[in-house]
Amino acid sequence: TYSSIKGPTCMSENGMFGSKGSGDTSGFGGLVNSATVIAATQRPYGGYFDQVADDLDRAYPLFSDAIEKVVVDRGELTLFIKAARLVDVAKILRDQLRFEMCVGVNGIHFPEEISRELHAVYSLLSITRNQRIRLEVCVSEKEPHIPSVVGVWAGANWHERETYDMFGIIFDNHPGLTRILMPDDWSGFPQRKDYPLGGIEIEYKGATVPAPSQRRSYK
Repeated sequence: TYSSIKGPTCMSENGMFGSKGSGDTSGFGGLVNSATVIAATQRPYGGYFDQVADDLDRAYPLFSDAIEKVVVDRGELTLFIKAARLVDVAKILRDQLRFEMCVGVNGIHFPEEISRELHAVYSLLSITRNQRIRLEVCVSEKEPHIPSVVGVWAGANWHERETYDMFGIIFDNHPGLTRILMPDDWSGFPQRKDYPLGGIEIEYKGATVPAPSQRRSYK
């Protein structure tokens, strides 16, 4: 689905980075946050981006059904892919377009995007072609399931674990999807925008450190 609108559109939210009811103790609760929504980009994309899109379309005839939109912003090409087609597209990119490396997997939380609150972003590198692109997959908080790409790029293993740990995105068929930064019994996902900013006691080897809201004064 392509939009005729070009460029970013902005909207404002009140509160610390748009969060509400988070127990914010920073003292900046009146901050106004401007959120940017990027619309689809129309051809020509510029540079090697058109070649990548053309090559992918030829290599994978179902590409037009697998893609939601193409965005070129700040000199980067991002292909928004439907979750169900992610592994198929990843294999084509690796085997035929020579994107040999998945450099990283990152999560983003957009609470205002109903039914698309959680985004997983895959940064890809082609050593052969000296090119970089990104894939982005959007899912809902209620059904945060995305197929794992570890079977395509083994190096994505720990990156998917970290994205699960911080954002709660579940990568189906991952060989060992467990927390990697937080304790196994930790409740919640710390990098979601509705996660409390402070007020959580943390224990170190039996000693308890008071929560930030109890040991700092912002007055």
